[in-house]
Amino acid sequence: MGDHCNVPAVNGTSLCGHASVLPEVHHSRIYMDYNATTPLEPEVIQVISESLQDAWGNPSSNYSAGLKAKAIIAEARKNVARMVGGKAEDIIFTSGGTEVNNMVFHSALEHFRRHCIPTGPSIHVLPHFITCNVEHDSVKLVVEQLQKEGKAEATFVPVSKVTGRAEVEDVVAAVRPNTCLISVMLANNETGVIMPVGDICQRIKSLNKQPQRLRILLHTDAAQALGKISVDAHELGVDFLTIVGHKFYAPRIGALYVNSPGEKTPLYPLLFGGGQERNFRPGTENTPMIAGLGKAAELVVCHVTEYETHMRSIKQYLEERLQIVFKDRIHFNSSFPGIDHLPNTCNVSILGPALQGWRVLSTCKRLLASIGAACHSDRGNRPSHILLNCGIQPEVAANALRLSVGRKTTRADVDAVIEDLKETVHQLEEMNS
Repeated sequence: MGDHCNVPAVNGTSLCGHASVLPEVHHSRIYMDYNATTPLEPEVIQVISESLQDAWGNPSSNYSAGLKAKAIIAEARKNVARMVGGKAEDIIFTSGGTEVNNMVFHSALEHFRRHCIPTGPSIHVLPHFITCNVEHDSVKLVVEQLQKEGKAEATFVPVSKVTGRAEVEDVVAAVRPNTCLISVMLANNETGVIMPVGDICQRIKSLNKQPQRLRILLHTDAAQALGKISVDAHELGVDFLTIVGHKFYAPRIGALYVNSPGEKTPLYPLLFGGGQERNFRPGTENTPMIAGLGKAAELVVCHVTEYETHMRSIKQYLEERLQIVFKDRIHFNSSFPGIDHLPNTCNVSILGPALQGWRVLSTCKRLLASIGAACHSDRGNRPSHILLNCGIQPEVAANALRLSVGRKTTRADVDAVIEDLKETVHQLEEMNS
């Protein structure tokens, strides 16, 4: 697709900054990669624009533009807190989800260092982390790096090949005396499987009541769940929750929910500077992007049920049409019976020797989708390790397409995509024969 932006234009301008004067063929492209990123809602663009014009001052200053910026940030903090069932003081603004996840693991390391009770004068005990083997790289690679540096031990709990989930009993069985953090994503970005985070937290909180037990901190990366299903951090029972704006029609900025940071829950900064964000994340605040995040969160609070209902209906229609057209040649990689799924995510393979996912997508004339996480796009044409870890056979995983629908996806879009896939499969098989 050359240099053309592959996301929908919003108010006449695409998200990569091009005015929407692309050739007519690009106007007919149908975007189904909302798990990778989302366009900005018009109301979000509006508040960002207003902030750039009217609230350009430093939020720490006392003149009008600074005071306006400070008020905008305070309002955004309240809205983001409402979205996750927390209090305004539980929200720390960051550059994005990757920073949040690194901050959580850094805090867990420092928590362990300050509170671990050595078992002998010459004993050096490393902190132990538990996560699962289908986490996003911003969790997976942090843990692997800390292992490599000899700073931590870790257990990657395998997800069940029957349910696609990190099962509660498997997580609990992995706990050691030196376990200080459990991090399990709320919903998987490729399969859409919703993890039993609330049940895990309930079990671990019982363990935390044991005498002389180092407190195990609890974290969930909720990037893929927010804006698609209702999320309540208190109901889940987590200490930390990752918020990523560009997954729910906000700009590329993040936030960390912490249950009473520095009081109930230990939190230690990665950065040191001017004292912003109560010293937990210093640096002059990015007022326009924070304003956009707050507005997007407000829209989620008001409309999440409506969003969920619409996306679930469209995904169901998509899966029905795929089944009708491709019959026994279709394999739903994200279908784990009886398990809760995101309402918008369909991971599917069209079976056949010439129908690898990358080949199908590069041949499609209208469909814009991915074969897995966008951050893995530089890994060539290898099957997704997430699908392999879920028990999908390599030859099936190689053909995977991750189709994720959005708030404005229509049945007409689905019909066009199905026709596009049908023509693409016919073309590739003719070339192969």
